[in-house]
Amino acid sequence: MNNDTFVVIMAGGIGSRFWPISRTNFPKQFHDVLGTGETMLQMTLKRFEDICPTENIFVVTNKDYEHLVKEQLPQLSDNQILLEPVGRNTAPCIAYASYKIAQINPDANLIVTPSDHVVLKQEAFNQVICTALDAAASDNVLITLGITPSRPDTGYGYIQFIADGDQPIKKVKTFTEKPNLELAQMFLNSGDFVWNSGIFIWNVQSILRAFRQHLPEVSEIFEEGGSKYNTAEESNFITKAYSHCRNISIDYGIMEKVDNVYVVLSDIGWSDLGTWNSLYTISNKDESDNVVDGDVMLYDTKNCIIKTPKNRLVVLQGLEGFIVAEHDNVLMICKLDEEQKVKEFTADAKYKKGQNYI
Repeated sequence: MNNDTFVVIMAGGIGSRFWPISRTNFPKQFHDVLGTGETMLQMTLKRFEDICPTENIFVVTNKDYEHLVKEQLPQLSDNQILLEPVGRNTAPCIAYASYKIAQINPDANLIVTPSDHVVLKQEAFNQVICTALDAAASDNVLITLGITPSRPDTGYGYIQFIADGDQPIKKVKTFTEKPNLELAQMFLNSGDFVWNSGIFIWNVQSILRAFRQHLPEVSEIFEEGGSKYNTAEESNFITKAYSHCRNISIDYGIMEKVDNVYVVLSDIGWSDLGTWNSLYTISNKDESDNVVDGDVMLYDTKNCIIKTPKNRLVVLQGLEGFIVAEHDNVLMICKLDEEQKVKEFTADAKYKKGQNYI
């Protein structure tokens, strides 16, 4: 365990594709999605317990979720919870955390991770992270973890790498965001494309250098914080800073532009758990290939994912290939292979029924 290693957990998203479980006032990272007794956020922090000290773990989230973070991660101090006044995508989020941590430790090596991903192979994950940290600590490189694709998925970003021997760290050639099915199949067949996990590793000075070069307007905003970070003045400064930030992702703003990006090929049992289908894929199934979380009685039902409140008996008969999900004031029943309609349902519910349903 290295005291120069810091973790930044990004926990500000809404997870709209996981509606109706994930809601504006209670997003999926704060839910026990897998039925393990731990929320996604708690599982994410636990993943790094053997990698860095707890005091080196920071969570960036929306100010509206402060109480949820404190409730679920009581081991963190207030200074370890970074509150965004408004969501501005991943680039401002990472800039905020990077400038704050650089003020604590200018030699810090950072791991940046979403709060709602699943890693099933912890030991392999630890090894991959250590490999990436060693490279980041010794060179000016920006590293992402790349996942070997198991199917031509159109919901993930893809990274093409330069195949140069058996080294686990490969130089990145191109990024492609969510290709169509035909292109995704070509990527799969080529053998030199991996899924972009959205987990990043770099030295804090390397990422600050990249911000100054490729997103100077973002860099200038957060550099003004200077001595305000980790003081009582930080909150007021951040409120002002975010009012000037544009909405931009780290991938588009930096990773797709720099020439020092590398990918570590990773077999870590990863899923971004972004959709109901992804949850169905990684979950344990019964003898009829159903995934069940709730008090449920099934008859002639197969290939379904059912997540309902444990205090409500649910009886289902004759279903095949459906999502049945209930949370709070919404029950959704949708074909599993048409889960892309969830975004449409969410938009219609907001427009026709009001904010209380999303």
